Amino acid sequence: MSVVVRPAAARGRTQIDWLDSRHTFSFGEYHDPAHMGFGALRVINDDRIAPGKGFATHGHRDMEIVTYVLEGALEHKDSLGTGSVIRPGEVQIMSAGTGIQHSEFNHSPVEPVHLLQIWIVPDRRGLPPRYDQRTFDPAELAGKLRRVVSPDGDDGAIVIHQDASMHAARLAPADVVQHALAPGREAWLQVARGAVTANGARLGPGDGAAVTGERTITVRANEAAEILLFDLA
Repeated sequence: MSVVVRPAAARGRTQIDWLDSRHTFSFGEYHDPAHMGFGALRVINDDRIAPGKGFATHGHRDMEIVTYVLEGALEHKDSLGTGSVIRPGEVQIMSAGTGIQHSEFNHSPVEPVHLLQIWIVPDRRGLPPRYDQRTFDPAELAGKLRRVVSPDGDDGAIVIHQDASMHAARLAPADVVQHALAPGREAWLQVARGAVTANGARLGPGDGAAVTGERTITVRANEAAEILLFDLA
């Protein structure tokens, strides 16, 4: 049984004039054989994008891409004809499947945008590309874990093509949340902001933790915090 912390300061980094991106796992020019992902979870990028700037049109294949905005607004356009803006409280998924082209830009000309982009390997290749976006009421995330992504779309979650679920929570100081893991499953905890203690391990903003061999994960907020918890086969 273990909780192994991946410190924020140990992550890879891409920094250019309009982008500051921290990579929990290997991504782009950052390559660390010891951190290639965790189960089906392949990428967690913590991105800050300057006003009016962003990623020009580019392509993806065979990846489930989830976007979770923390501050600001991200504008998305893709080859399916989708045009949308993602804000805090909304979760976006793009199944790249057989191939999709898209662009992502900071929607604001004056304010930065801060987001987490997550890549999860699908359970099969060659799926039809698709896009979905859901809004979750702040009350659903306040002081409790809300499933926002799941393989069956239960309870209003966005569907993902993998035996994995993603839960989000916004915690006030001293809030405690718990999540039970079925036998044989593992979890990744990502602290988007704030500080928490998870099964005795202390984590700060940007820290992640691999949770293996545990039946229950107990997370206590040491200060106001926002977390993502991935339940993985």
